[in-house]
Formats: sequence, structure tokens, C-alpha cells
Amino acid sequence: MKGRRTLMKNGPHKFNTERLLLHFKDCTMKYGEHLKANIEPEYGEAAYLNYSELDDIIRILSQSAPSGADLENRQISLTTPPPTNAQGLAQTSQTMTEEIFLKKIDTELTKVEKVTLEKVTELRQKIQEAEAMIGKAPNEKVQELGDAIADDFLRLEKYVNINFMGFHKILKKHDKYLPNNPCKSFYISRMHGQAWVRGDYSDLVVRLSQIYSNIRDDHVAEENKDASQSFLRSTTKYWVKTEDVSRVKYFVLRHLPVFLQKTSTGESDSQFTNSVYMDNDQLELYHGRLEKSPGAIALRMRWYGPGNPKTVFVERKTHNDKWTGEVSVKERFIIDESEVHQVMTDTYPIAEKKQEMLDKGKTQKEADEWEQLVHEVTQVCVSKQLVPTVRTQCMRTAFQIPFDATVRISLDTNLCMISERGYDLQDMKVWHRDPSWILENNQLHRFPHAVLEIKLELKGGNMTPPQWVIDLQNSGLLYECHKYSKYCHGCAILLPEDVRSVPYWVDDVSLRESIIASGASRILADPNVGAGPGANAVYNHLLPFGDTVNNRKDTALGRTNVSAAASKGLATMKAAEGDDLNFYGEEYYDEDDGTEQHCHWMFPFCSRFNYSEAIVAPTSIQKIEPKVFFANERTYLHWLHYAVILSSIASSILAFSDETGESWGEWYALAMLPVALGFCLYALYTFLWRTDQIRARIPARWDDPFGPLVLGGTIAFILVMNFFTKLYEILENEWADEEL
Repeated sequence: MKGRRTLMKNGPHKFNTERLLLHFKDCTMKYGEHLKANIEPEYGEAAYLNYSELDDIIRILSQSAPSGADLENRQISLTTPPPTNAQGLAQTSQTMTEEIFLKKIDTELTKVEKVTLEKVTELRQKIQEAEAMIGKAPNEKVQELGDAIADDFLRLEKYVNINFMGFHKILKKHDKYLPNNPCKSFYISRMHGQAWVRGDYSDLVVRLSQIYSNIRDDHVAEENKDASQSFLRSTTKYWVKTEDVSRVKYFVLRHLPVFLQKTSTGESDSQFTNSVYMDNDQLELYHGRLEKSPGAIALRMRWYGPGNPKTVFVERKTHNDKWTGEVSVKERFIIDESEVHQVMTDTYPIAEKKQEMLDKGKTQKEADEWEQLVHEVTQVCVSKQLVPTVRTQCMRTAFQIPFDATVRISLDTNLCMISERGYDLQDMKVWHRDPSWILENNQLHRFPHAVLEIKLELKGGNMTPPQWVIDLQNSGLLYECHKYSKYCHGCAILLPEDVRSVPYWVDDVSLRESIIASGASRILADPNVGAGPGANAVYNHLLPFGDTVNNRKDTALGRTNVSAAASKGLATMKAAEGDDLNFYGEEYYDEDDGTEQHCHWMFPFCSRFNYSEAIVAPTSIQKIEPKVFFANERTYLHWLHYAVILSSIASSILAFSDETGESWGEWYALAMLPVALGFCLYALYTFLWRTDQIRARIPARWDDPFGPLVLGGTIAFILVMNFFTKLYEILENEWADEEL
């Protein structure tokens, strides 16, 4: 109790106004200085949030320690002076009050909103000018104007984000140092309702995409009208930070147009997409997809557009390991919403529908393939007792030349997962939640990142992407999450008590808050431990942003072929010279201190410093087949085999030379023994080095183009020296015989 009394003697007020104020003075200007450093000359300082003035007001108010309002008193007197402050001092007309701060916040919000809307109007006028130039001016000038418009929009988005973050920080600071008068929640909610934050300017993206499409002279491919549609694609999935979404969009639309689906409404670059995934009570399909079992399927009902579904795409995805010679396939067929019940209960009139297809001109082969797919889907729904389990919902932007799937890129934003458990299915007549139902926190999960998918059409096994796709992967804006699945993520978060295992990416530190908000904290590891048991405890490269112990949220960029940085997910260089990858303009430094785990000075041909930094590998993690590990072991044993042969030959020559007294034979044998030892050391080192490369799936070369040349050249040099020495001895003996 003595310690407690001592604290009260010092007084809580003294702590708030002196100790806290010292900390306040040390830390307040960090964001203010950052804001000034990122002011666009075109906008001018006056267009930005006056952070320093608001900061000064908070400092003055925190020193005077204003008391909170009397919330219980409902009567006032117009002739009574204002009450004294917390210091017992009278307030005058010159006293800084809370009202001054609130008025200043209102003024700054109005200013930022006005500047934003003015800039958007200017951008629309510029786009109109660019559209008028098509066909009249050279394509180079039109593209130059389009690039300028894209850069202007990105600068505007940067302006909005910097000010938005500034308001967040200044309001948080206000509530921290003036806890009696909190206002952050009110103003944050108010900001989200204002046009400069809430506004959707995706029509700019659509119009700009059309400009670039006209410049490229894109041609629409022939539409695939098969009732049963199959897709053989190589798909890679990435996470994209919210602040980088627009930059990624503008990068892609320079090469691919925004593909608007027929069901799209209005001029928007994105389309509302719902997918209801089916599974049984044991989550058999979830665990099969999570474990990547051969033949594991995912079954979903997908529809596009807002409101209740009308046309439904029944899609089945089948996983196959590529190393087995088979590829994963997505198959689908289209039905009416009223027919979903029949598909789920195996009462769908397959024979009648097939005959209708034949009457409409479909070939017998197409009808047979459709019949087989529908029959398999209806059978699996009944045999596995599948019911609606999880729904994924997002705004999808598709970049694709219409009906040409050679290169297709989709970007899902506002992604959320909704539980489809806990309501009466009415014998499968109800297969998705009513939109009017209010969802609880544990029934809804909002994913904090956008998800980008790069899909390449399989043609003869050649999956080399175009150069611009490689540039996008190298841009540092994409974070690959190997084998990420929205369905697996939703099941793990929304049904934590039903899953036996969870995907590795739930340990990522950037997802932690959203998982806790959905009531699924039980699947998370202790923050002091970082990664839970499983893959993340062995491999530290899988999580795009690291775990709570190895937090890389602020430093993680795209992986490169510099192995140490690649295994950490850190970039050692920017994608292009002079291109600032950080949206807010902060500097990113290479955290690698120049050392590496292996002795690169001893084996320079295996060192990561041997590779040119100009060649930046994609963010993709190398795909591993089981035979790769055995191939590495076989290579190691082959090198040891040749080392044993060389050492045996050298030992035999050395023993024979001792008996005959030939000095050159001894030197020859002594030269061969170190080479044999070099073979052993090289074999051991390359085995360990390549094992590390395979374990971390580092996107770099796993072969050594120089080591075999060095060792082979050494052997060749010794053999040549031996040949000429023996030749000289023979010639010398012949000359001696001739003289005699």
C-alpha cells in the first residue's frame, strides 16, 4: 500500500502533463515531417492537412488539461462564466478550447474533399481529350497522354491516403492526450461517409483501359459457347496491399483491357461475385484441398452481380500433382437458380437437358462431356452429403482480351468470407443466406488484402509468361502466397472448431487482427511463439509478411534471386531504376549485411554474389517435385564416385612409382590426390547448398555452371601435362639412342 500511496502523492495529473508531454514532444512530429517530405509540388503545401497546427492545438490543450463535460447536467445559465479547468484556473475568451480543434478538423476535412473532387474532375476532362484524340493523333501521343493520366491518378490516390492517414494519426493523438474528450470514432466514421474517401472512381480505369485497348488494336476472340467448359491453366496467386491496388491495376491495363462481363452493371471495372462452396459435416472437401490429395475436388455455386442469383455457374475444381503428368482442371456448367435444388438432390433431368442441347445444334461429343460432368457432380453431392458451407464474396476486376484466356489476370478486392452454416436448408431449397440477415462477427471474415491471380493457358506445356507479366511479378507490389485458397481460408476462420488442421498462411502477422475480429483466435499461435506447429515452424519463407516474431509487414517486398534476401521475402533492389515502390515514398533499405551462410570466398561459383542483381527472379516460389530431392542425392553420390575413382588411381600410381623409382609418377599421383579431395569437398558443399535452395524454394538457378568446368579443367590440365611429359621422355630416349 505504501507504493500505491506514493503514486497518488505524485498525482496522476502530474504524470499526464509532464511525463506524457515529454514523450509527446519527442514523437509528435514524425508523421508531420513525413507528410511535408511527400508533398506533391503540383498540389502545394496548402492543399494538405495542416498537421502541425492541429498538433500545436493538442499540445496546448494537453498542458491546460481541460476537464470533460458534465454529461448528467441538462441545465445551463447564460449569465454564468464557464467552469474552471482541471488545474482550477478560470477560462477566458483567449483560452484554447476543444471547440477550436474540432472546427479546425472540420475545415481540413472540407479542404481535402474539395481538392480531391477538383482533381477527379480534371482527370475526367483529360480522359475525354484522350478519347477524342483516338484515330486523329498518333498512337504515341495518345499513349503518352494516357500514361500521364494514370500517373496523375496515382498521385491523387497518394494524396488521399497521406491525408487519410494524417487524420487517423492526429485524432488518435487527440484521444490519447485528451482522454476526457474523445472524438476519433466520430470523425473516422464521418470520413468514411465523405466523397473523397467513399467515392468510387473506377470508371476512370474502364475508360483508360479502352484507350489502351484501341492503341493496341485488341481483337476479340471467338466466344466459347460450350455448355460444359473446361480450363487447363497455370494459376499463381498473390496478395496485394490495399494502397497498391490502383498501381497494380494501371500496370496491367497497359497490356490487357478490363474485361466487363455481360452481367456487369454500369461503368465499373469490377463485378460483384459470390461463390457458395459445398462440403459435408466432416469437411472432407476442405481437408482434401488443404492436404492437396490427388483428385481432391472443390465444388461451388457461383453467380455474378448484386442481388439474388438468376444464372448459376456450377464449378468443380480437381487437384492433380503436376509431377504425375496430370494437371489440375476447372470444369463448369450453367444452370438456372431454380435448378440448384435439383442438382444438389440428384433430381436434375440430365437426359432431357442433353436432348435440348442436341436439338440446339450441339455435337454429340459436347453433349456427352456435359452429361458426364453433370452426372458426376450430382452423384458427389448426394454420396458425400454436401451442403452449403462457406461463401466468398468480392469485387472482381478481370483483365483479359474478351474470350482469349492466353493470359488472364483477376483482382479480387473487398474480399470477405461468410458462413453458410446455421440455418434451415429446407431440403436444399435454400442454399445461401438471405441478404437481409444480419451477420454476427463469427459469421463474417473480412480479408485485409486484395488477391491477384495470374492465369496462363496451357499450350503444349510452355508456361513462359510474357515479359510484362514477369515485370509485374518483379515489381515488389505482389506477395505470393503459395497455393492460397479463399475457401480453405474461410473454413479455417469461420469453422475453427470443425477443422483438424489449418492452412499455413493463418500465421501471417498481417492477418492476425482480422482473424481475431472474426472470433477465431483459437487457431492462432501464441504471439510470443510466432508460428504454430507445421510448415511455418520449418520454413521461414512461406508467410508473405512473416509472423509475430519475424514481422516483415513494413519491409517485405517481392523475392529476388539473392538467396538470403529471398528466403526472408526482402528485396535488395527496386524493380526499376528510379521507381519508388513504396506508395508513400519511404526509403527501403537492404537489411542484408553482405554476409551469407556459406563460404562464398571458397566456392565463388556457388555464391549468390556470382549472380547479377540485374536479373531479378519473379516473386514466384519454385515448384518442387518429390524427385528433385532424390536427384540432388544422386548427383552427390555420383561426384563422390568419381572422387573415389580418382583417389584410387592416384594411390595405385603412387605405390607403383615407389617400387620403380619413377619421380614423375610420384608427382603425377600427388597432383591427382588433391583433385580427388576437391571433388569430395565440392560434392559436399554443392549438396548442402542445393538442399538449402530447394528447402527455401528460392527462385534462382539451382545448378552450378562453373564448378564442373573448374574441376574438369584441372583434370584436363594434369592429363595434358602428363601427356607432354611422357612424350618428352620418349623423344629424349630416342635421341639418346641415336647418338649412341
